[in-house]
Formats: sequence, structure tokens, C-alpha cells
Amino acid sequence: MSEAINRRRLVRRHNPVLTSAHPADVLTVGNGDIALTVDISGLQTFPSFHELVPDPHRVVHDGLSGLPEQRPRAFDADDFQIPLRTQSTWGWYETRTDRKLRLEDATTVYETSRGPVPYLDRMGLQRPGDPIAEEFVPGAWHHFTPRRAHLGRLALVRPDGTGPDDPAALTDVRTELDLWTGTIQAEYVLDGERVHVTTVADPREHRFAVRIESGLLLRGWGVAWVFDEQPDDLAAFELPLAQQTVWNQHTAGHWNARRTVEALTYSVAVRTTGSLREEAESAVARADATVLEVVVTLTPDHRRPQDKDSFSAVSRSATIWWAEHWSTGAAITLAGSTDARAAELERRIVVSQYLTAVNSAGVTPPAESGLTYNTWSGKFHLEMHWWHAAHFPMWGRGQLLERSMRWYHGALEAAKATARRQGYRGARWPKQTDPSARESPSNIGVFLLWQQPHVIHLLELLRGEGRAESFLREHYPLVEATADFMADFAEERDGSFWLPPPLIPAQESYLADRATNSDPTFELAYWSWALSVANEWRTGLGLEPNEEWDEVARNMSRPAVLPDGTYAAIATPPRLIRKDHPSMLMALGWLPDTHLVDPATMSATLDAVWEHWDLQSSWGWDYPVMAMTAARLGDVGRAIDALLLPSPKNVFLPNGHNPQMPGFLTIYLPANGGLLAAMAHIATAVNQGAGLPDGWLITSEGLGALPRPRVLSTPE
Repeated sequence: MSEAINRRRLVRRHNPVLTSAHPADVLTVGNGDIALTVDISGLQTFPSFHELVPDPHRVVHDGLSGLPEQRPRAFDADDFQIPLRTQSTWGWYETRTDRKLRLEDATTVYETSRGPVPYLDRMGLQRPGDPIAEEFVPGAWHHFTPRRAHLGRLALVRPDGTGPDDPAALTDVRTELDLWTGTIQAEYVLDGERVHVTTVADPREHRFAVRIESGLLLRGWGVAWVFDEQPDDLAAFELPLAQQTVWNQHTAGHWNARRTVEALTYSVAVRTTGSLREEAESAVARADATVLEVVVTLTPDHRRPQDKDSFSAVSRSATIWWAEHWSTGAAITLAGSTDARAAELERRIVVSQYLTAVNSAGVTPPAESGLTYNTWSGKFHLEMHWWHAAHFPMWGRGQLLERSMRWYHGALEAAKATARRQGYRGARWPKQTDPSARESPSNIGVFLLWQQPHVIHLLELLRGEGRAESFLREHYPLVEATADFMADFAEERDGSFWLPPPLIPAQESYLADRATNSDPTFELAYWSWALSVANEWRTGLGLEPNEEWDEVARNMSRPAVLPDGTYAAIATPPRLIRKDHPSMLMALGWLPDTHLVDPATMSATLDAVWEHWDLQSSWGWDYPVMAMTAARLGDVGRAIDALLLPSPKNVFLPNGHNPQMPGFLTIYLPANGGLLAAMAHIATAVNQGAGLPDGWLITSEGLGALPRPRVLSTPE
């Protein structure tokens, strides 16, 4: 039996450390439902330095990073900025418009083999700042609203209440995130004085605590909670935001504020060991001592914040929670490897666990950029939920996924309404949405299918942890409604079932062909696998298998094979475009074995992707896709190489973030979650006897079970 991994040593040797300012060098504390992102000051002191610089090459829509005829431009790390925000799962606001904009005006009716079917696709493509054509205004507004709110900012301020303008004013800087305790320690010299700032988030409450130690405090410097203007740009048809703050003093060191942004109302309590003073849109804490502590508690609606905790209490709670988090579940170490790349891969593994726990483990599915800042207005993309959070049960931390699975129960009626509107049974889950579960209009998203089985897949991962029958009973309504839509959507043709148009596969390069696309390779296998799992849930509850689900699962069309012996992406022309996501690989690796996929053909497909794919157009989770396929095929060496492929989309910053598109998608948490899922596949393959390449040693403990193969018998 191998010696237990020293988890504290493993985690802490990868603590992110910042020694100078860069627009992308930020650190975040949070608990999955609220997060605060700081700069090298340990606070949010230099917001303009980190503000996004829009990329004029970017096109605003759901997938491609350039127009179809363009190749995305090359970029490097200096092109990226990460803003300083405070965001939550509950803080959303909706803009007002200069006219009534109806959702139904974003609809196009498509003629299908089952009759006319409406889709909310009238959104169009816009570059930032370009005018929106009148016909696309209703779709654009319903796509981008509501927006996730920036709730406020903790900043270091001078005696006059202003903040230092340039981070270069800080010298001898060392700002470190202690992953083991979830605490940021910042040390530097400012205005001739040594400053030490400690910043931490409460692991369960919507609360942040700061302790500052410095002679600057005796000279009138302080810490301010600032209500910034919302940073999101407004379109010409959107009215200026109505924002208001009302402060109420309880004691000299305890103030409450009620903040409104349009219909959003929330409360903020600021408690300090010093004294507080209202200054414009800020509450500034100062002290006649060299130590100052500030605790900020945020609460949705009009509820009064429960803000009795001190800095030491918040810090103690965080230390206990994070130590337990790292000490339970799985761990993977690459210690003992002689390959020069091992330390970097281990760093990515460790820091990704922290980032996903902070950003992707809340009560709603996470946004692409989590709670760090807004992309797509802060809305969440359900096809990305797997990438953010499937690794939690794979790593023995399924409770962090289960938090967000309960959102689907509240969203079920909206998903059923979408299916009914289109003439289907069951529930059709949207691609992009918000807490309301309303589908966002999109020129691409409304045609995607691959988010549909995710509910079943994620619940099955949780079931694999050994959940009780009560878990199955609680969540079976989600499984049933999801499977009913899937079975109804598939259409029978010559004794087999196919996935008909209009559709766009996970590889979104087929937008132009949405009205004719059919039978994408990955989605065919996913349909069969998920429907077979749904019937296992029925039998686990003592119910008879659903015959329709079983018939569709057994008789899905086999994926199309190209003349070179590799899988096509879709069965219809153009069949394969070698850019964006190589999603056909997901039919084996991301998915376990099914009767539809031949391992030899998939091995040849992986070879072809490796040699010919345009990685410049890829996304951060495509490298984990390749890694999972290679691991499932027993090629651990290639799986490791896939995770470390040199590519602009496969760079991980010192803080662990994976940037994708300058001026917009400067962090991409699906890449972090995908990396962890891929490492679970790789470590499992090694534990099952797959050979490691020279120079590598992988030691793991506590991994959860991966989904089992479903190889169904089919009629000859």
C-alpha cells in the first residue's frame, strides 16, 4: 500500500504568489455563492488598472471567437485583464428599455419533419460598440438581461478618501494566496510605511473580513467599502440605471446600507474595530491604531445582515473549512516525476481545485467566468455545467456539485414550457439562462443539444458515490422529464433513430448549416448512453424500464465514418471542419464505452485531431477532451501530453486562470474543471494498470468512480 499523500505540503507548494502588478494578476476569495477578487494590495484598490480593454476583433455571440471567414488573431498574456469585482449567485438586475421588447419577437419558425418549430434565434452577431439592427433588438435585450451585479468593492484609501492611482506606488510586494486556509496575505511598502493586509471569505455566509496592520493608519489611511457604478455597457435602447444607497448608522463602528440597482435590492453591513464615516458612495473605516479590522456582510433583499462575526471568527471558519476540503476527497500528486513538465501540471491541478470551489460550487450553475466577473452578462451556460462541476464527484466532493443540482428542480417547469412550445414532451433544458431558467435568445445556443443529457450525467456521477434510494427519488423527476424529451426528439428512420435538424453540435462551427445538420457523432452516443442510464434509475426505484427509452437507446444511428477511417463530426455535409471543438472525440473518453463507438476508429480519429486540428481556434476544455479519449484508450502518455500541449488557449496564469479571448473571456473555468476531470480519468487508468511514460509518477487517493460503460445489445 502506498504511503498517504502529505496533502498540506502538496497544496501549499503551489500557493500563488504575486510580486508585481499585472492587469491579469488577481486573487479571489469566496465560497461558491459569493466571491471577491483583489489586486496586489490584498484589496480592490486599483480597479482601473485591471479593467477590461475590449478587443475590436471580438464578435458577441455564443461560440466562435471571430467571424466565420476570419481566423482569430494570435495573442499573449499581456493582452489580458481580470477586473476587480464582488459577485454572488443572487445579485442580478434587469435594465429598462425605451420601448416594450417582447421575447416572441426573437423567434424564427423552422420547418421540420414534425412540422413548424419555433426557435429564439433572432439575436444576430455584433461587435462591441456596433449598433444593433432593429430586427435583433428584442433578442439582444433578452439575451443580455438580466445581468449579474457588481456588489461593491473593498479598497485602501488615503486620508482624503481617494485611492492611490498606480499600483507602482506599492514596492517590495509579496501577495500570496494560502490555498490551505483560503486566505490572502499581502505585504508591501506604501508611502514609506510597511503594510500587511489579510483578506478572507466566510465559507458559509456572504461575508468578507480584512485585517490591515500599518503605520499608515495613524496617518489617516483607511479601508473603504465602495459602491461602484455597474460596469456593464448599456445599449442605445437601454435607459440609464437607477441606483441608490441609503446608509444607516448603528454605532461608530457599525453601519448598514441598503443598495438598489433597478429592481435589485440588497443590504450591506460594515463592522469595524475602528470608526466609520460615510463619504459619497462609500463607508470608510479608520483607526487611531496600527491595526484595523473590517468585516463586510451582504444579504439579498431587505433582510438585515447577521453580521456579529469578527475578523478572527471569519478567519477561523475559513481555516477549518479549507483544511477539511483539502483533507477529504481525492488528491493527486506528481511528486517523484523527473519530466520537467510535471511541476507545472501539478500546479494546475491544485490551483484548479481552489478556483472551482470558489467560483463553481454555488446554488446555481456557474457562469464561464464564475463569480470573478461577467461574461455573457454573468449568465450561466448549461452545456458548460459539466465542465465546471463534474469533477467534484470524480474527486469525492460530490456535495459541491449537489448544491447547484437543486436549481434544476426550480427550473423544471420553465424547461417543460420550452419543450411544449416546440411540440415536444418532457423538458428541454436551455443553453444560456439565469436564475429564472428562461431561455436566452441566441443565434447558436438554442440549437445546441448536448446540454440536454447533462442532468442525467451529473446525477449519475453523484449516484456513483453510493447515494441512498432517497437521493434517486428526490431527483428522478429531473431524469424522467429529461429522458422524455430526448426520446421524443429522436426520430425513427428505417428502424433506427436519428437526431434531426435544426441543430448545432457541440462543435459550433456548423452554424451556417443548422437547418440541415443531423446525427452529430458525440450527441448520438450521448443520447444512447443517457437514456440507458435513465432506465437504470427506474429499475433502481423498483419501476419497470421505459420501453420507448430503451428502444431509442438501443437503436440510435451509428456515427458517420469518413473515407480515411475516422469519425465525422456530423453525418451531413460538411461532415467535418477541423477547428473549434473536436467534439467527436467526446463519444469515447468523456463518455464511457457504448455500443455505438468503435475504439479503433476513435483511436484513428484522435491521431487525426492531433496531427491536423487548428488549435488556434480551440477552447480550453478541448485539451482535456483529447486527454480523456487518450486515457480511455490506454495511452496515458498522450493524455498527459494533451493537457500540456503548447497553445495560446492552453496557458494557465500564475493565479491558475486559463485566458481565452482578450478583452472578454480572460478567464475560463471550464478549462480548470476539465483539467480535473481529465486527471481523474488519467489516474484511474494508471490505477487500472495503464503504463506511464518515462519520467512520470502519478500517485492518487480518494478518487470517486467514473461512469460505467453501457454496451447495449442491438437487433441484427
